[in-house]
Amino acid sequence: MAGRDRSNPQLPLDLPAAPGLRREDFLEAPSNSAALALIDSYPDWPALVVCLVGAPGTGKSHLAAVFAERAGAKIVKAADLARADVPDALSTGALVVEDVAPGGFDEAALFHVLNLAKETRAHVLMTARSAPSGFTLATPDLASRLRAVPKVEIAPADDALLAAVLVKLFADRQIPVDEGTVHYLLARMERSVAGAEALVKAIDRAALAARRPVTRAFAADVLRASEKTIAEDEDD
Repeated sequence: MAGRDRSNPQLPLDLPAAPGLRREDFLEAPSNSAALALIDSYPDWPALVVCLVGAPGTGKSHLAAVFAERAGAKIVKAADLARADVPDALSTGALVVEDVAPGGFDEAALFHVLNLAKETRAHVLMTARSAPSGFTLATPDLASRLRAVPKVEIAPADDALLAAVLVKLFADRQIPVDEGTVHYLLARMERSVAGAEALVKAIDRAALAARRPVTRAFAADVLRASEKTIAEDEDD
């Protein structure tokens, strides 16, 4: 953890890690290989508009960032998309619309995106937790368009991918860890990428506060403390 600020062990700086969002930083696994293949195949997609579907933390935003860099696409949250902004958003010929969720976007704006993309032959990558084809919408034409959008699903991470994610998350925070510590955490942590992110953040903060290296014993202490906190919260 060289080079990190330890000037006050009682008040660790909660500086965000700097995750790598390049193509070479993406950890490929059977659960996400189809989604990665889609991004790598750009612009030879099955349709101009495609949707990545998966739970939080499965890599949708990472792949969207890779696509955006490759295609020169702008990235906009679905909740922030306004109809008047659509021509500018699609001005580069490619667009990422992130977090498309039921009731969480302007239907007219998204419908305009799909129409303009078709007219201009622009590529649009949407990300969502569930397939937009199943949304209940007030705009029948939009519902019809979304049913026709091909989706590529990203499955939950398996053990091999979660282990690789732990290693990468620690590396992003410049924390050296051994294989034993990774496997200890893997056997006891929440089985998701989001759980791995939360756990590594907690261990990082505790290590900074205690001015201690991250060993298996130290990680075990943090994990037990986290479980105790969760149990106490559930009892309240």
